[in-house]
Amino acid sequence: MAVRIQREDFDAGAEMARLRAGRADVGAIASFVGVVRDTNAGSRVGAMTLEHYPGMTEKSIQSIIEEAASRWRIFDAVVIHRIGELLPRDQIVLVAVSGSHRGEAFAACEFIMDYLKTRAPFWKKEQTPEGARWVDARVSDDAAAARWDAPAAGTGSGA
Repeated sequence: MAVRIQREDFDAGAEMARLRAGRADVGAIASFVGVVRDTNAGSRVGAMTLEHYPGMTEKSIQSIIEEAASRWRIFDAVVIHRIGELLPRDQIVLVAVSGSHRGEAFAACEFIMDYLKTRAPFWKKEQTPEGARWVDARVSDDAAAARWDAPAAGTGSGA
């Protein structure tokens, strides 16, 4: 289980290949790549700057991955989150999960991403024609994360 916070871009294909390297029992890899959009909340976005709390961020994300692993039978996971100034079309985040079955890999990947959006200590500032602005948490992100709080969220064998 790997967590990396970095300024450099990442190669999602290479990261997913690492998740199955040497493992004949991997039947699924589910992944999500987040990308900087050129618009948000009705404004053009020229750039986004991401900041984090070093040490605390990695620990928080590791805890999210461990929670996913306790709910679903997964083999491995990687979360890479970029910081610094990013431009529209730049990759921001990769979440990839390997497991025996797609259902568990999909669920764990979605869970990690939902919790990452709401519980990891990142701050985003957008540069718009109206000036710089901090990006507030969205109600929809909180709702997505809250649905995992249901007791039966981690059941299912996948297929």
